[in-house]
Amino acid sequence: MRGTLYIVAAPSGAGKSSIVNAVLARDPQISLSISFTSRAARPGERHAQHYHFVSAEEFQRMIEAGDFFEHALVHGDWKGSARQSVEPQLAAGQDVLLEIDWQGARQVRAKVPDAVSVFILPPSRDALEQRMRHRGQDSDAVIAQRLAAAREEMSHYGEFDYVIVNEVFDTAVDEMCAIFTASRLRKERQVARHSRLITALLVE
Repeated sequence: MRGTLYIVAAPSGAGKSSIVNAVLARDPQISLSISFTSRAARPGERHAQHYHFVSAEEFQRMIEAGDFFEHALVHGDWKGSARQSVEPQLAAGQDVLLEIDWQGARQVRAKVPDAVSVFILPPSRDALEQRMRHRGQDSDAVIAQRLAAAREEMSHYGEFDYVIVNEVFDTAVDEMCAIFTASRLRKERQVARHSRLITALLVE
């Protein structure tokens, strides 16, 4: 049976990556699709672990070949989710998670209408700003820009199937795991998974 494609999006600072990593550690039935990017690797990043790092020319070639579920130019660099990282796993029955932004999510839903999408919100604007400042990586001007961008991103929460408010981290992880469990228990998937059992139960 074909796996399910999950989409998780959130504004910067909402804790998306931390929640996703915790869920992946708990749920062996789902794997993370590693995105492609044209930017250079940052200190500590490894090819095929954090991203697939390719040249801008190679990324353009992949766009022209139709290799991406979604792609976008982000802060001057290309970023995208490739079919080759997703389709084989789905075909083998493995659930796959895409950690992308709302624009990428819109592109994916147009191509995979049955994808299950989740948007993560922070508990408040103040909490979002505190998390950005806690990183200690950005100036006040950059943080102001990121907060403005976050407001725009959060305005698209209504395009998603589920919304999680990341106020208590462990609760948010539990809620995302519950979404994955509920998705697997949908009637259509259970009928496909347990067709022999259902037939045997109903035979006279």
